[in-house]
Amino acid sequence: MAKEVSQARIAVIGAGLMGHGIAQVFALAGHDVTITDTVMKNLDTVTKRIAANLRDLGDDPLAIARIRPCLELAEAVREADYVVEAIVEDLPLKQKLFAEIERHAPAEAILASNTSVIPITSIMEGLKNRERALGTHWWNPPFLVPLVEVIETQWTKPEVVTWTMELHRDAGKKPAHVKKDVPGFIGNRLQHALWREAISLVENGICDAATVDAVIKASFGRRLAVLGPLENADLVGTDLTLAIHNTVLPAIDSRPAASPYLQKLVADGRLGFKSGEGFRKWSADEQAALRAKVFAHLKASRDS
Repeated sequence: MAKEVSQARIAVIGAGLMGHGIAQVFALAGHDVTITDTVMKNLDTVTKRIAANLRDLGDDPLAIARIRPCLELAEAVREADYVVEAIVEDLPLKQKLFAEIERHAPAEAILASNTSVIPITSIMEGLKNRERALGTHWWNPPFLVPLVEVIETQWTKPEVVTWTMELHRDAGKKPAHVKKDVPGFIGNRLQHALWREAISLVENGICDAATVDAVIKASFGRRLAVLGPLENADLVGTDLTLAIHNTVLPAIDSRPAASPYLQKLVADGRLGFKSGEGFRKWSADEQAALRAKVFAHLKASRDS
């Protein structure tokens, strides 16, 4: 088992959108962090991007001194107590990467994959020592969203889960233990259940996309940060919840596949921000304004 969490040496594989944010969080928590990437642009700019984040957030600028970029993966993981991978969502590539990590990392190092969609079991099944491997699903941006889902597989030792949970809690995150490796883990299963019904409402002509978003933001969305769905069910009563479900659930979309409406959007090239139109049309200024609004909201609420 790795050393005390407060003294852990961290290796981050991938210096892109997620990797640099994960390195930033661990460095701020006082850990020595190595980081590597096969994309040289990412590696060359990683400390500048982290330094800019630290300035913007008013965090300790000296944390950047704890982060050491490495050209070679072997160098990055050689002395690590905890290795977290944050590369593109490509299963064969992740499998190949972990095989290499296992060859170079210490035998007692914990190995984690940061993924939002790929089963951890599939990523780690080829390892020689699968007992020390698990998943950690960080949310974007990692330095503003507190949740980290810690996903165990059927092979993961309980003490590996416990240590990983403590490591992230000590770094100021809110770890959630996912006891079974299911597609989407917890957060994305909940999120996309909502998205499925939101799309269905538009598809069936009940309202337009702007109205869906307005209804959520002006009603139960305002409570979600302080009142979870099961807390809410207990608050109103499980008997009332049951009565509502008996009426509403039969009418809610339950297709075990993506909506044909969504499939047509993609087929027609309406890819959202990427193309300027998805469920709604988006100008460059509107896109920038929404991104800034979300970032400002997360920044203001990160300590709550």
